[in-house]
Amino acid sequence: MISFRNDYSEGACPEILEALAGENFIQNPGYGMDKHCFAAQQQIRQLCACPKAQVHFLVGGTPCNLIAITAFLRPHQAVIAAETGHVAVHETGAIEGAGHKVCTAPVSDGKLTPDLIRAVVAAHPDEHMVQPKMVYLSNSTELGTVYTKQELLEIREVCNQLGLWLYLDGARLGSALTSADCGLDWKDLAELTDAFYIGGTKNGALFGEAMVVVNPALQPDFRYIEKQRGGMLAKGWLIGLQFEVLLKDGLYLRLASHANQMAARLKQGFVELGGALFADSSTNQQFFILPQATVERLEQAYSFEVWQKLPQERTAVRFVCSWATRPEWVEALLSDLARLGVV
Repeated sequence: MISFRNDYSEGACPEILEALAGENFIQNPGYGMDKHCFAAQQQIRQLCACPKAQVHFLVGGTPCNLIAITAFLRPHQAVIAAETGHVAVHETGAIEGAGHKVCTAPVSDGKLTPDLIRAVVAAHPDEHMVQPKMVYLSNSTELGTVYTKQELLEIREVCNQLGLWLYLDGARLGSALTSADCGLDWKDLAELTDAFYIGGTKNGALFGEAMVVVNPALQPDFRYIEKQRGGMLAKGWLIGLQFEVLLKDGLYLRLASHANQMAARLKQGFVELGGALFADSSTNQQFFILPQATVERLEQAYSFEVWQKLPQERTAVRFVCSWATRPEWVEALLSDLARLGVV
């Protein structure tokens, strides 16, 4: 069975496994107060040209979002997200469970726009409703699309006008940064957002994300909330060491670039076969529309996600490439798609 189900099924890239094995019998201080976390924090500050940024290491994406929103918002305040946003769809009500409403906007491509943000704020005019205070973005989005630098500039401007924090979920940040459509770099993220996180779990790490709190107004007491909400790992060095490795000599972006290249080849071949796209993605997630009969045959040899049932016996499916996806897997899938039919 060849898997295109997600980008976190493999354990970790060899460089990380080697580093973890080498450190296995060395004792480190707990709770992120070790040399590896300190070194990785400094690497991130240098990459972002933001020497005063706070950097915290958390286990996964949902803890990042939950802890950030809990730390940044007052009890009556809410989050603005695309209706496809992870905090709205795939976190089991974690944000609402912590006391903050997620106000969603309808989107066709997974991306918020300034007009959508203004509309949500306008729909909550007084104290009888929650007060939208944070804009939540994913880059890349849940549909594999990316926010360009210009789009992020425009959203930053509307956030400034309306007094909103801008928070970016970077679960697949590497895939966004290495997309030809994006045009953002590390420094842009620090300049245009109030906080963001760098996803490791979906880009070669065994687990772990790096939360970067840029705005000084959001920095006080973050570690208190992190501890209270169960996000402070006793063995924090396990995450710090992984980011030390990932951020050394551009490894993080090379891993993401490989995943994107594999996905681009898959998309190219699928389009050449005459297939229809469910979403036009330039990152490592690809969304295709297939006949249901083809889906059923493919499931005998490949693992992938059925995304949405469509009319006329057609199905939207998601194929995801990772740092470990092999070119021959992509070619085998394309060969079978050609044999089984894509229309």
